[in-house]
Amino acid sequence: MSSLAAILSDPAYHDYLAILKGARNGFVYGVKVRFPHALIMAILFGRGSWKARVQTIFRATKQHALNLAKFVSLYKTLLLIQRKSNHGTQRGVDTFIAGLISGYFVFGDRNAVNEQIVLYVCSRVVASFIPRATTPYAMASTASSAVKPIPPDARKFSIFAALCWGTVMWLFAERGETIQPGMFHSMNYLYRDSEHWSNLWTLLWHNK
Repeated sequence: MSSLAAILSDPAYHDYLAILKGARNGFVYGVKVRFPHALIMAILFGRGSWKARVQTIFRATKQHALNLAKFVSLYKTLLLIQRKSNHGTQRGVDTFIAGLISGYFVFGDRNAVNEQIVLYVCSRVVASFIPRATTPYAMASTASSAVKPIPPDARKFSIFAALCWGTVMWLFAERGETIQPGMFHSMNYLYRDSEHWSNLWTLLWHNK
């Protein structure tokens, strides 16, 4: 046990153990995020037997968790390789290169889970370009642990929200085939199914 403790605390092994810990955290986070989402979707919108729904939940959760574990470990590995090749110094472009390669190999396969994750990431990238609100602290270095996320400027966010909703509602009405399937089905449930009912039961309690 003492030798194991020595290895865990030895700086020489830190970067390699961080890759292992990153894979672990990626897997756990993937389960925490995907399982409740897949469970709710299976209960509310699932089709087929409950056995088939449970299998769908398991597959989606497994894929999300494993992909996050693969991405984090590959990303950290590529950063380490680049850092070692640059005499122990990490350059700003290293994170982009590592993310680019890891994203291609882990999330490049188009399937429902990967598409949802990529679209989520894309939305956060786009939203990051909204002008930020004023902040009481300086942002001298984005790598500093003292840096905190700054919320968007309220007025600019209102404009961004309006543009997003105006665009997606136009797409739904005019080019629905281009919308991600999960969102399309949700929008169809909200805006089209709500136009039809046959009695009080299907008006207030059951959709169809």
